[in-house]
Amino acid sequence: MIVTNVEEVTKAKSKVYIDGEYAFILYRKEISRYRIAAGAKLDETLFHKIRKEVVEKRAKLRALHLLNDMGRTEQQLRQKLEGDGYPEDILEEAVSYVKSFGYVDDGNYARLFIDSRKNKKSRAEIYASLLHKGISTEEIEQAFEESYDEDDAKKAIAAILKKKDYDPRKADKKETQKIFGYLARKGFKREDIFSVSEMLDIYDKTV
Repeated sequence: MIVTNVEEVTKAKSKVYIDGEYAFILYRKEISRYRIAAGAKLDETLFHKIRKEVVEKRAKLRALHLLNDMGRTEQQLRQKLEGDGYPEDILEEAVSYVKSFGYVDDGNYARLFIDSRKNKKSRAEIYASLLHKGISTEEIEQAFEESYDEDDAKKAIAAILKKKDYDPRKADKKETQKIFGYLARKGFKREDIFSVSEMLDIYDKTV
């Protein structure tokens, strides 16, 4: 095996190419320790040792750190690790590792996401956000079944009305049409938006 290139990423680390193919990123001290240099031979046993004991270990620790920093979906975690330059197979090992401990659970992420937003956003908005985060439609639907009910949409509408200082009892036709159009674009159902008596009742209870 021949090191064909060592490409500096930052002053502290570089990409290493073996036999013309990208292999991994190593820090400067590691490059020095393993005598990695363009044109140098690299023993296959050492190559696999570096991948297993250095790069894979670092990827697993990085995955744990990312999840400790904030909740992430599996897709988000993969994207972060990919952005860090980890090879696909090592990335998969890191993801499998944290999943084995239950640290990545898209269904639970979706339930928590819905619960934290259901009283201020429409179901449609939340659904679209979860899809964008890479969660499957099956897991999203299941999460909605467990964490969302009909009253949540009305509570969200009430919260928006309150935030915008909109009182249906005092608003003129133009103002009413404007706020109703806004709510429709946010993804709320017509029956919830145009049921003014329900909106009045909800508004009274939230003031």
